[in-house]
Amino acid sequence: MLSRSMKRFLSLHDFEPAAKSRLPVPLYAYVSGAVEDEQSVNANRSAFRRYAFRPDVLVDVSQVDTSVTLLGQRYACPVGIAPMGLAAITSYRGDVAMAVAARKAGAPCIMSGSSLIRLEEVMDAAPGTWFQAYLPGQPAQIDALIARVAAAGVETLVLTVDTPVAANRENNIRAGFSTPLRPSLSLAWQGVSHPRWLCGTFIKTLLRHGMPHFENNYATRGAPIMSSNVLRDFSDRGHLNWAHAADVRRKWKGPLVIKGILNPADARRAREMGADAVIVSNHGGRQLDGSVAPLLVLPQMVEAAGGMPVMIDSGVRRGTDVLKALALGAKAAWIGRPFNYAATVGGEAGVSHALKLIHDEIRRDMGLLGVTRLDAIRRDHLADA
Repeated sequence: MLSRSMKRFLSLHDFEPAAKSRLPVPLYAYVSGAVEDEQSVNANRSAFRRYAFRPDVLVDVSQVDTSVTLLGQRYACPVGIAPMGLAAITSYRGDVAMAVAARKAGAPCIMSGSSLIRLEEVMDAAPGTWFQAYLPGQPAQIDALIARVAAAGVETLVLTVDTPVAANRENNIRAGFSTPLRPSLSLAWQGVSHPRWLCGTFIKTLLRHGMPHFENNYATRGAPIMSSNVLRDFSDRGHLNWAHAADVRRKWKGPLVIKGILNPADARRAREMGADAVIVSNHGGRQLDGSVAPLLVLPQMVEAAGGMPVMIDSGVRRGTDVLKALALGAKAAWIGRPFNYAATVGGEAGVSHALKLIHDEIRRDMGLLGVTRLDAIRRDHLADA
């Protein structure tokens, strides 16, 4: 039964202001912000407004099926939870909360390699969760990480490829967020002035689990979030290339997804390399500012993929956004920040409610569009807005 506190959240948009009031300013800035002039993050949303619907009418839509098969697994809805780092610092055991909620809802979820909870714990709580890896810099480290991920029971590995160097996150600096987190009077005041986060997330985590560490960048435990060694965990990727990805393909026995491509040539390269799917993404506007909105290149990416499943993230917020992406050829869509906000304000229950909201929107919007199955959504259901 939906709690009274959750009933006020009527769409994914509603979770952000509530999370903003609960989180210290630096943490909210980290989650909500993008890079430099925020051209890409703004373009991601405006891209969906470039398309309008042309519904079919007088169609029997009394029975609507929103289910989708991705990489051999059946899911209730073509929406999943995108990988987000540091989720356990904005909500208590955030990675577990999101993965468990997704499993209960029949939705896919990708755990971030930059998470603060061991992937083994998440896999125990929510078997079937996908794992997203940032490749370490050395072959031996890559091999060890792959072995660990496989031993944890992960079936689907997502390889993020759009982070060769660190992005220019000016907004983080202006808001007082840094990696590593640096103790200061300002940071202490932010904690004291946000007591629900301080007691419900940070102190609770410290008392039960100790200082959070980056747990999954390597086969071994990474640095604590306040250690000067943190930056070492996110460097040494500039030399990585398609040969490294091909080596992962040879060694990884399960489905392999390449995430973070925007160029059709890279979709072809991924298919030729043996990838099982790709996610068209500009990292939610958090890497190269000015990167094209994934929706705008989606048709070209689908064509280049040659039948390989193509998925999309970056800017998806509504059921109508999902249907537009599917009409342009996507198999599924991934949503990030809103589920982080939902976990911040409501933990697992908040994420469950957010998933139900987007699922209900998709079912309703399919009925209004005049389709009863996802594969009935066509390109000619869209017109230029």
